[in-house]
This record gives sequence, C-alpha cells and structure tokens, in this order.
Amino acid sequence: MFELKNKEGSQYHFTLKAKNGQVILSSEVYNSKAAAQNGIASVQKNASQDNRYERKTAKDGRFFFNLKASNGQVIGSSQMYTSESGMENGINSVKQNAVDAQINEI
Repeated sequence: MFELKNKEGSQYHFTLKAKNGQVILSSEVYNSKAAAQNGIASVQKNASQDNRYERKTAKDGRFFFNLKASNGQVIGSSQMYTSESGMENGINSVKQNAVDAQINEI
C-alpha cells in the first residue's frame, strides 16, 4: 500500500509499505498533491524494471537502493540494510508490491 501524507500546507510525501506494514520505499517531499500522485504513478511504472534500481553502499557499510525514473531522477529510496541480500529482498518487495498497490491518503 502507498501512504500519501500531507506534511505541511501543500507539501506531500509518500511511502510504499509491504503487506506486513514495513516501509520499503520513501519519496522526496513534493510541493503539491498532484506531483506526489505522479511520483506514485512513476514508482508503479518503473518498479518492475530491474535496471531502474540503483544499488548503493553507504559509508558505514550498510546497503540501500534508489528507484529511478527513465530520466534518471530518483523517485524513491529504501531504508538501510545490514546485508546486500536484505537490500535485494527489499527490491523484490518493491517489485511485488508497487504495481497494483492501493493509495491510502492520511
């Protein structure tokens, strides 16, 4: 499920949660609800394409990934993982959950 949140005034942010409620992808802050909804649509469009995932290692050795649109812009980032296999499981979870996820506006 996507959770679309109004942060302050006209600023919006969304997260993608797995079926167990764990956040698996977080967006940047958008300046309008429509822009955040477009971000969700972009996640749904790009989630199934493995080449859209940028796999990274933080300075402290933990792993994370960014999901990018076709223009190279980051549309969502993961949490930090202690292992590379955990990160790959996170990517697989986004692939499985994003395409037909419902949007819950909170």
